[in-house]
Amino acid sequence: MAIQQSDVKYTAVATAEGGRDGRVAADDGKLDVVVNPPKEMGGSGEGTNPEQLFAAGYAACFQGALGVVARNEKVDITGSLVTAEVGIGSNDDGFGIIVAIKGSIPTVDAATAQSLLEKAHQVCPYSKATRGNIEVTLAVA
Repeated sequence: MAIQQSDVKYTAVATAEGGRDGRVAADDGKLDVVVNPPKEMGGSGEGTNPEQLFAAGYAACFQGALGVVARNEKVDITGSLVTAEVGIGSNDDGFGIIVAIKGSIPTVDAATAQSLLEKAHQVCPYSKATRGNIEVTLAVA
């Protein structure tokens, strides 16, 4: 179920100039980065790129969702890490992305870790936003 505008607690605002070969900045000045295509896509690779920014946001959001799930289930996830790998490649419409989420939870066994990752995937806002649109795989690291 989609949230309503009246339910919004915070809105992030960022502006891009120059697309994949330019600059992206948040309105509050906390983020201001040069973006360039990666060398693998013919760019200089000197700046960051949209896929890295998406991976960073997804990893942070998923780690937060994992924490919510762990607290609800009273499971200690101290020392856990979430890595998001965002790939970009050609598809029928031009380009598309694919995501692999890898979670390391040293305080639990692999089966419990996988279960926690799957439950986090159900509540993570990034996962909800991408569900049905891109392939997202989950794996215990």
